[in-house]
Amino acid sequence: MEAQIQRYPNIDTGDLHTQLPPLLAQIVARRGVTSLAELELSAKRLPHYRLLKGAEAAAKRLADALEQQQRICICGDFDADGATSTALMVSVLQALGAQHVFYLVPNRFADGYGLSVSVVEQARQQGAELIVTVDSGISCHAGITAANRYGIPVLVTDHHLPGASLPAAQVIVNPNQPGCAFPSKNIAGVGVAFYVLLALRAELRMRQQPAEINLAAWLDLVAVGTVADVVKLDGVNRILVQQGLQRIKAGHCRPGIAALLSVAGRDQTRLQASDLGFAIGPRINAAGRLDDMAAGIECLLAATDTAAQSLAQQLDSLNRERRSIETEMREEAEHYVAELATDNTELPALLVLFQASWHQGVIGIVAGRVKEQCHRPVIAFAQAEDGLLKGSARSIAGLHIRDLLERVHTRYPGLIERFGGHAMAAGLSIQQQQLDAFTKAVTEVASEWLQPHQLQRVIWSDGELDASCLQLPFVQQLEQLGPWGQGFAEPLFDGEFKVVKQYLVGQKHLKLVLESPQRVTIDAIAFQVDTNLWPNPAIEHIHAAYRIQLNHFRGQTSVQLQLEHFTALR
Repeated sequence: MEAQIQRYPNIDTGDLHTQLPPLLAQIVARRGVTSLAELELSAKRLPHYRLLKGAEAAAKRLADALEQQQRICICGDFDADGATSTALMVSVLQALGAQHVFYLVPNRFADGYGLSVSVVEQARQQGAELIVTVDSGISCHAGITAANRYGIPVLVTDHHLPGASLPAAQVIVNPNQPGCAFPSKNIAGVGVAFYVLLALRAELRMRQQPAEINLAAWLDLVAVGTVADVVKLDGVNRILVQQGLQRIKAGHCRPGIAALLSVAGRDQTRLQASDLGFAIGPRINAAGRLDDMAAGIECLLAATDTAAQSLAQQLDSLNRERRSIETEMREEAEHYVAELATDNTELPALLVLFQASWHQGVIGIVAGRVKEQCHRPVIAFAQAEDGLLKGSARSIAGLHIRDLLERVHTRYPGLIERFGGHAMAAGLSIQQQQLDAFTKAVTEVASEWLQPHQLQRVIWSDGELDASCLQLPFVQQLEQLGPWGQGFAEPLFDGEFKVVKQYLVGQKHLKLVLESPQRVTIDAIAFQVDTNLWPNPAIEHIHAAYRIQLNHFRGQTSVQLQLEHFTALR
């Protein structure tokens, strides 16, 4: 889809300009930073756990369970946030003396999402005396009711948006629940679990119980889960991610994370936040998408390098299989969208996709890829074992996808069996015979909520770089202002270049040598190009939107541009 490149306007940078060059001051100010203090990502700047509603009550109940050596069941979600949350809660409770802690992760295909009635039954059969949900629970009314019926108290730790009513759990810890003063509403499930454990350590110290553990040692897990869940990197999340990144880069991480970086071919000492999302996250997620998330959790819990490496290899193999399945599904989806665009001059405001052969575990990725291609909200469905269609939704800026599903549910009761999620991603289930009616209803609401200009892809640029910025010192200084990610976007620049050389590497990646207007020569790469159009020796000049980064190759470090979008200049 064609894109329009627009440049951010200059804004007031306050006192940022006193210690940062003007361009860098503009970059961070545009991303919401108002003072130099906000760039100090020390753990000391984290808000206190007392601000997180329910954290102290949860800590008291967990401390009682530890004192009584109760059987504690951790129930997580089948994604990377859920896996890191589960590994975090299990390993810290064990470090604090819990002798009877175990975990259950719902099977995506058999159990569905969260603390379902079937998962509660499994916990009961294993003798659970307390259930703690991580990265889930806020919408699990039926499961929590079943646990209460069995006399098993439930502590909910979650970050997803609550529905109209809260479940009947003994304690709920969720920054998005009514009355919670915690300053970050964007904290991931693993972040919520980390805060509960901070409160638990304080509670145990008050009870004069042994609790001399350094919870910072688990920030590698927090960083991975936070980035992989694509939550907004607000001030709190940036601190958590930065602290975890620093530990991993220094070699202070659990064997499972080191092993996952190794199989992904990432240099641990040069780790960026994006590596957590593109290298570690997908490999953990592959277990939950295609098989059983237990493999991902066990990798994160592995105590030895040997065990971690074996599990990481298994996850890497699953991820390769996932990529193969995803490619086939994505090509089918893109063919359908192409036909739709041929039949109509304009695509609908929201796309609903379904193929009976699609794999339930991969529809979220396909929805995300098609969304990027078409700049439309996308809901992709697959056939589930229970006869329902399971859907995964991905949205664009300006449309809150969970709110949209809520509106459809309110306007057309009974059309959606169940749903939940965030602003940018959601999950849902419908009856197959309701697919046409659902498509009509959800497209209708999306058309009401979205304006035509919101369906035009706009690439926002931080402007053009001069010759001095195409050098190592500038890129190194830029890197230090990270971590970059969702809601704190990595800087993107644009400009015109002369094409000195162009050639394919692999099947679809284009390598270029470019010359700037100031006659600086620089390497560039563009991924997944249309090979019907590129390489093209007839094109001598391009206008490109790009990220500037360091390329480490054979012991040498150089500056490279990663082209996000580029067009030929005639």
